[in-house]
Amino acid sequence: MLRVLAVDDEVPALEELAYLLRQDPRVEHVITAGDAVSALQDLVHMLGAGDRLDGVFLDVRMPGLDGLDLARLIGGFPSPPKLVFVTAHDDCAVQAFELEAVDYLLKPVRADRLAESVRRLEAAAAPAAEQGPDDVIPVELGGRTRFVPQQAVWFAVAKGDYVRLHTVDGSYLVRMSLAALERRWAPAGFIRVHRSTLVSARHVSELRFEGGRVLLTVGTETLPVSRRHTRQVREQLVRQHRGMIS
Repeated sequence: MLRVLAVDDEVPALEELAYLLRQDPRVEHVITAGDAVSALQDLVHMLGAGDRLDGVFLDVRMPGLDGLDLARLIGGFPSPPKLVFVTAHDDCAVQAFELEAVDYLLKPVRADRLAESVRRLEAAAAPAAEQGPDDVIPVELGGRTRFVPQQAVWFAVAKGDYVRLHTVDGSYLVRMSLAALERRWAPAGFIRVHRSTLVSARHVSELRFEGGRVLLTVGTETLPVSRRHTRQVREQLVRQHRGMIS
C-alpha cells in the first residue's frame, strides 16, 4: 500500500487529485500541500521522523518554488520518494524524466490515466526483492522446451493469437496475446510502440526521425513507431535512458 503526497497551488485541482488517489485501493494514505515550500516542510518532518513516503504527485508551475525546483531538492534526500508530475503543461516532460520521474500526467486528470501512474509508482517503489527474478517464457521447439529469458528479448510482434519474440539468437513463437505480455513485462521496461509491437527499452540504441516517421533501432533491427505512440515512447525512453536522445 502506497503513502503519497499531492502538491498543487490550485485548490480545486488538489482536491480532485487527492479524491481520485483516495479512491485507488493501492493508495493507503494521501497528504496534501498547497505549495512547494509547505510540501518540503512536510517531507522534512515525515522523513526525519522515519515515516514512509512512497511518492509525490507534483504540479510543475507554482508561484515561488516551482515543482521542478522541489523535485531537485527531493532528489537530494537519502531515500527520496518517487515523483509523478501532474501539470497542464506538456513542455517540461524531458526535464521531469531527467529528474527520474516515474510518470508525467497531463491535466485535466482522468481516473484511468491516474490509475496507470499509480501502477508505475507502485512498481518503481517496490523493493528489488519484491520485483522478482527475470521472467522466463517457455517455448516449444520440436519436442524440446527452450526457456527464453525476458532480458534476452529485443521486441515482440503480435501474430494473431500468438506473439513472436525476437532475440539475438533468433525468434520464437509463443501462444500469448501482446496485451497479456505487455501487462506482464511493462514493469520491466517494455514499451508499446505500435499496436502490434512491444519493445524492450534496454535494447533501444537510437530514436530518429526519418521521412516524417519515428524509427527505433532495437538490437540490429529498425522498427517504426506509430504516430499514436510517439510521444509516450519518447518520454519513456528519456526516463529510462536519460541523455540518449538529444
